[in-house]
Amino acid sequence: MTRLKLGVLISGRGSNLQALIDACQDSDYPAEIAIVISNKTEAAGLERAQRAGIDTAVVPHTDHADRYGFDAALDAALRAAGVKLVCLAGFMRLLTPAFVNGWGNNIVNIHPSLLPAFKGAHAHADAIAAGVRISGCTVHIVRPEMDDGPILVQAAVPVFGEDTEETLAARVLRAEHCCYPYAVRAIAEGRVRIDGSRAIIAEAASEEACLINPATKQR
Repeated sequence: MTRLKLGVLISGRGSNLQALIDACQDSDYPAEIAIVISNKTEAAGLERAQRAGIDTAVVPHTDHADRYGFDAALDAALRAAGVKLVCLAGFMRLLTPAFVNGWGNNIVNIHPSLLPAFKGAHAHADAIAAGVRISGCTVHIVRPEMDDGPILVQAAVPVFGEDTEETLAARVLRAEHCCYPYAVRAIAEGRVRIDGSRAIIAEAASEEACLINPATKQR
């Protein structure tokens, strides 16, 4: 089996990176991580990758005069490692259109909301402030606009009245760790087709169960 080579971009602790590392340790998983790159030398996710024997690199954005120079350095490092799919996992830099368009449909991101709702860096705070009863996470193909692109996988979680950003984030993060490896598997198996603004996944299982919050009483 030829495994799809992943390049994972991180800026912090790398918990979604760890979910991908764990998935790739299964010999039946159709992808492997070729390199982990961070824009920050202190990113804890680099240690996760090193412990797993994965090559790492640091490309500081502060070393470049503008976003285009930084993205060119990222692009060179990814292509030198033979990467075929770029996975953003807590990567806190907005990529330039030139970079995104250069990789076509081969960049994915995970965002902690049910897109297109609550884009940006404060999704949990925005969801709580809006009073929504259900939030979740989204894995999507990346487009030049922030948190935009065909949706691959979503998971819904309840939002409770006593939730803080931290408690909601923890609940959503557990869903993220399931969704990201699943989405990458579908891509690696060649089951994803992009049709305009939609991502079609062949042989995807259907689930009709609904999440109601607050829960209704059965009478």
